[in-house]
Amino acid sequence: MKPEISNDILYIGVDDTDIDLFESQYPVPDGVSYNSYVILDEKVVVMDTVDARATDAWLANLKAALNGRTIDYLVISHLEPDHAANIGRLAEMYPDMKLIGNQKTFTMLPQFFHIDTTDRQVVVTEGETLSIGKHTLQFFMAPMVHWPEVMVTYEQSEKILFSADGFGKFGALANDDITDWACEARRYYFNIVGKYGTSVQALLKKAATLDIATICPLHGPVLKENLGYYINLYDTWSSYRAEKSGIVVAYASIHGNTAAAAKKLAEMIEQTGTKVELCDVTRTMVSELIESAFEYDRMILAAATYDGGIFSPMEDFLHHLQAKGFKNRTIGLMENGSWAPVAAKKMREILDTMQNITVAEPVITIKSTMNDAVIAQMEALISEMTR
Repeated sequence: MKPEISNDILYIGVDDTDIDLFESQYPVPDGVSYNSYVILDEKVVVMDTVDARATDAWLANLKAALNGRTIDYLVISHLEPDHAANIGRLAEMYPDMKLIGNQKTFTMLPQFFHIDTTDRQVVVTEGETLSIGKHTLQFFMAPMVHWPEVMVTYEQSEKILFSADGFGKFGALANDDITDWACEARRYYFNIVGKYGTSVQALLKKAATLDIATICPLHGPVLKENLGYYINLYDTWSSYRAEKSGIVVAYASIHGNTAAAAKKLAEMIEQTGTKVELCDVTRTMVSELIESAFEYDRMILAAATYDGGIFSPMEDFLHHLQAKGFKNRTIGLMENGSWAPVAAKKMREILDTMQNITVAEPVITIKSTMNDAVIAQMEALISEMTR
């Protein structure tokens, strides 16, 4: 079912339920939506296009919404191909249509399309407005949320924020459960936008000056109710604060001995009344691991030693955390090695490249299998991390 926005502002986006990997890396078992909107006034404005995978369905939705009218403006919020793939097609179909973007938009546009924009560019700057009849569009720059040319648009009369990738969510709208918005929105945020928290904070400060009744993102549901909930989550996420109190126990085990120790550790943590989430790094998609790591305030990493280093699934996870700007957390370490355990040392070397990471003591060292001495180390680490 298509979102209902208003009499004059229509949703013309498309669900993609056949896609397996978003950005060729993030599994999306419930698909994804490519959101696009049209504003019908004295002038007709299209807010972004969609991915090439959805061109035909989008053009059909656009044609139905226009009902014979032509397009005066196309607002280009973001040039990433999942939103901008049809700019060239639309420019060809509507030769009198103007393109609205900022200076960076038009610097980057020729990298994607061979369009003569000499007489078609409408270059907007911070806070600039454009009246299209009853509706007035106001533009705000949002560089590095999450590309340098990104901008958002505020429609003043209906108090609608077209938020680009901000407040986006994995999942086709046909499969969406708005009551569980945070789960896939969190995974989307930390994997797509998470590195750019400072930029998101800057955008939130601009949004705080606006009276917003509706948020229209480029992925996921249109948000109309309880906007404070969504905005507060974005403030928490982009500040690199933990959303929840608890400990993630993430383990990478080769033959099962490290896994057994991690499960025992999780049971012992649970007995203290502390929330614990157990993650098998070798079998959990890395985007979900990233989500969990940012969601909670503490984490214990348990890894086998392999080839004189860290068992590669754990090493890969740590490098993903590093790339996403992981910070402001307390981390415990557990290593396993039959003759020369060095995984903890190697994990610490990667953690030391991250900001404000506290490594709790003691480090737990297993030599092949768990024993009473290891249990004692676990008790000491739990005591330190739950006090």
